[in-house]
Amino acid sequence: MLSDAKGSFQAKVDYTRATVRLNSRVPIALEWTEDGRTLRTDGVTLDVSLKGCMAVAPQGFPVGQRLRIVNKVNGHVCDAILVWRGHEGRTGWELGLELQGQVDDFWGVDF
Repeated sequence: MLSDAKGSFQAKVDYTRATVRLNSRVPIALEWTEDGRTLRTDGVTLDVSLKGCMAVAPQGFPVGQRLRIVNKVNGHVCDAILVWRGHEGRTGWELGLELQGQVDDFWGVDF
């Protein structure tokens, strides 16, 4: 039974790490709609990949929250889903964001 749990965990890790990640500090903004209003907070990525990023932002969100992520370097905007929320540190919450749709050039780097 322990090996089944370990196998499931390993499969999740393999899926999660399916793409190359680059350590990269990109200033971002996260936008969401609440009570008919668009709200926004700033953050920064810790690493980026073709599928998403790990970021830190002062706002904590529930896993599954739909957001818009704005790359403040190149102005690109993309829909995203919060797939993981880590610990709250001095500078904010650790957030795992999955980009939605065609996003090949969102970060402005080749993977």
